[in-house]
Order: sequence, then structure tokens, then C-alpha cells
Amino acid sequence: MNQEKVILVVDDEPRYLRLVEVNLVTDGYAVQTATNGQQAVEAVANQQPNLILLDIMMPVMDGFTACERIREFSTVPIIIVTAKGEERDRVRGLDAGADDYIVKPFSAQELLARVRAVLRRAERQTMDDFHKPIFKHHELEINLPRALVTVAGEEVSLTATEYRLLQTFAAALGRVLSPEHLLTTVWGPEYSDDKEILWVCLSRLRQKIEPDPKKPIHIVTRQGIGYLMPPETDA
Repeated sequence: MNQEKVILVVDDEPRYLRLVEVNLVTDGYAVQTATNGQQAVEAVANQQPNLILLDIMMPVMDGFTACERIREFSTVPIIIVTAKGEERDRVRGLDAGADDYIVKPFSAQELLARVRAVLRRAERQTMDDFHKPIFKHHELEINLPRALVTVAGEEVSLTATEYRLLQTFAAALGRVLSPEHLLTTVWGPEYSDDKEILWVCLSRLRQKIEPDPKKPIHIVTRQGIGYLMPPETDA
């Protein structure tokens, strides 16, 4: 099954690049490589991989910039790779459009688990969306068969994770969803305690779909409880 999945690994360190490639190939994935952000952008445009492992610190074009450029034309899942455990790097990467992150040094087991989790979410999104109707909430519209989101008639570009999060709220219209539930549903059970990744993704999603992100009407907060998409009469 993994042989059909192509993963683009982007890093300027040959030793790391080779190590990751060996681990992924051993697990059945096809691997493409790039050594800077510019090469990564070109590879995505020309070859359309299923997933990108994108290092942050690189010459020519860093990972943050590459992620932003890729998000201009593709929703391919992206896992950013950082040698630092600093929160600001993780948040900046997620803000740039990444779906997940992993911190060096990491084990082969953690790497493969992250890859499988992100690919599983992307596949589940495609399967769940097929042959479903159009959902409307104020001026927000989700065309589920096409996985297309518009606000006031204008198409909104969402990452796979942002779309999955929005879809989860729409499917539970009027129900308060806890952070743990959202993390488990959208990212997987292994992320149930990682509230930071939820906060960043939710903030980014609100910036894209809300008329006023500071006064949201599509995804509102119930302090100390969770979040919900309220019925239109309550928003």
C-alpha cells in the first residue's frame, strides 16, 4: 500500500536526507529528495508528492518560505522538521501552512508514526467527502463532494488539516466539542494532549473564514469547555 505513496524529503544535510530516505523506503514508501526550499517548491509543482517532510533551516530558501509558497498552489500535507524544540518555530511553521511538525533528533518509529498519521488524515478526508451534499453556514459554504470552501462566493484555500477541522465542526453543528475530541478526531489519538497544534490551526482557520476573526460566528469558543459551530440563529 505504501508503495503508491510518494514522500518528498527536503533537507540540506546529506546524512539526514539519506537516513530518512532509508527509513521511508524500508517502510514501503517511494522517496524524492531536495536540498533547499526552492527545489522543494519546484518538485511539488512538477511531481505532486503525497507528503512533504520539510526542514526549516536551509540555504537559498528556508522551510518557512517554501511552505508558504507551496500553500499558494497545493494542499499537499506538510510536516515541518526542526532541530529546535522552540515553540516559536513550531508555531511559525504551522502558521505558514504546515499540517504537523517533528523535532530533531527523532526515532524512526516516531517519524513513521507521524507520516502514517498525516497520510491517514488526508485519505480519510477524501473518503469521507465523496458524494456528500453542500453545507452552508451564513456566507460560508462547504461543497463536500468537491472539498471546496467558499466565503461570500470567494474560494478559500485550506490545508487538508484545516479542511478536516472545519468539516468536523460542520458535522457537529450546535454541539460543543472539547479540545481532546477535536485533536483525536482531526489529528489522531496520539495528539490528544497537543493543544498547541489545535490553537494554531484554529487561529489560522478563523483568519480565513471569519468576517471578523476577533468576533467569530462560524467557530466560537465556550470558555473552559471547548468550541462549536452554532446554529445560525445563535451565532
